[in-house]
Amino acid sequence: QVRLVESGGGLAQAGNSLTLSCEMSGRTFSDYCVAWFRQRTGQAREFVARISSTGLTTNYAGSVKGRFTISRDDDENTVSLQMNGLKPEDTAVYYCAADYATVRGESIHEYTYWGQGAQVSVFT
Repeated sequence: QVRLVESGGGLAQAGNSLTLSCEMSGRTFSDYCVAWFRQRTGQAREFVARISSTGLTTNYAGSVKGRFTISRDDDENTVSLQMNGLKPEDTAVYYCAADYATVRGESIHEYTYWGQGAQVSVFT
């Protein structure tokens, strides 16, 4: 079955950048749309960004629009999240999620497959 593994998390100073990657295995990557969610300790998981299976459509949460960029590389079975201009409020565990569809929305309930999460911590 589908497996997703995030990498690239870590500690960053406010204003700096990090890039997260999500590698998929087990199924045909190009058949799946992918999204990034994040969750702060004790809080609900929230939408960050999503990309269609074709890579033609992307959407972002207002809190990250203009700072984060989602992209996919079907040759490497990966989706990336480039995070620029990091803020302390970006601190969270970041999860990639996928579903067998051209496009899904911004609810956690729309995605069947989830990665294990990657910690991003931003300090001042």
